Amino acid sequence: MLGLPDHVGSCLFDLDGVLTNTATVHAAAWKEMFDEFLENWASRSGDPFVPFDLDHDYGEHVDGRPRVDGVRAFLDSRHIRLPEGTADDPPSALTIHALANRKNYLVQQRIQADGVEVYPGSVAYLQEVVARGIPRAVVSASANCRAVLRAVDLERFMDAIIDGTVAEHDHLAGKPAPDTFLAGARALGVTPERAAVFEDALAGVEAGRAGGFGFVVGVDRVGSGHAEALRAYGADVVVRDLSELREAAARGRGQA
Repeated sequence: MLGLPDHVGSCLFDLDGVLTNTATVHAAAWKEMFDEFLENWASRSGDPFVPFDLDHDYGEHVDGRPRVDGVRAFLDSRHIRLPEGTADDPPSALTIHALANRKNYLVQQRIQADGVEVYPGSVAYLQEVVARGIPRAVVSASANCRAVLRAVDLERFMDAIIDGTVAEHDHLAGKPAPDTFLAGARALGVTPERAAVFEDALAGVEAGRAGGFGFVVGVDRVGSGHAEALRAYGADVVVRDLSELREAAARGRGQA
């Protein structure tokens, strides 16, 4: 029992925060990178140093978005203007791309040092999806998506992977635009209304709703009002873990 409506016959999973606990790794890397930058910016500009706020800034501006888009969105919120730069900028440079590269460097360091944790409830849910022969894909903004899936032995379960590398190659707009989820549906050969989106990020839930997907599952790993925000951005249902969908279905409230 999967807890999905009858009209849904495929699944599109975000990675970070839905299948793996790398969302906390990403959040810590964003904070480390931005706090270092903001301290340096304050000393240059004379503005007060206001740290990156994990409770607000992370969810509102960067979570679920491509790295460069996240940098732009956060800097815009602080009215800070930097040169765009290029993807080859060193992490030490003072450009938007350099900050994005610095964040990616910090994430890779943390993953190498600490490994990757998977959510057991999500793995059990995914295994049942596979056992039922339901088409499934991962749709993630992360360019490290495939490496993470391999590290936790989940790549073999996926029929398609739409990640940051694919998005860049195919010129797909990042979340909250629906383009990457729509690409995932195309890769599975299904229409959006026949697919369920599983997302923990506000930008991802917004993308699922904007794409006209048949069911949007918000995953609340944060608390502190995040469930309400997920619903406001378009989630049909919000759970703390995907195991709750299976439990609800087993109690007769689900439909598939």
